[in-house]
Amino acid sequence: MNILFLCTGNSCRSVLSEATFNHLAPAGLKAISAGSQPAGKLHPRAVELLHAKGISTEGYYSKSWNDLPVTPDIVVTVCGSAAGETCPAYLGPVLRTHWGVDDPGHVVGTEEEITAAFEQTYAIIRARITAFLALPFAELSKDRTQFKSELGKIGTLLA
Repeated sequence: MNILFLCTGNSCRSVLSEATFNHLAPAGLKAISAGSQPAGKLHPRAVELLHAKGISTEGYYSKSWNDLPVTPDIVVTVCGSAAGETCPAYLGPVLRTHWGVDDPGHVVGTEEEITAAFEQTYAIIRARITAFLALPFAELSKDRTQFKSELGKIGTLLA
């Protein structure tokens, strides 16, 4: 099963999601990330945070949703609402869900406040991925409506 984490810039939240998912997921589940308007580089604080958590960033880069190496089975948008972001809409026969989280890369404040924003974003993403990985996939694969409902519930978790 291929999961696409999608946002606009593909430099922070979607990459945090991709790397964390691939770090935690068992064989057979793989995440990719992309953006509708990729920034062209990963946010340095996102890379620093992943390294601090023991998660490799090797092979990850900011990329367009037009350049996906595989067709996703599930698309998870991670755009937040605080900055009035417009989430890209992935079209295609996939399960879609929204796990919005505000972009810590836009936080302005002290070093401690910015670090806290990145940590909070990571905690939310990790909690949602952990909940996703605990789903009964064999059962849910037979009922797309229930699967979509479970994905929606996960999007409300705040850590």
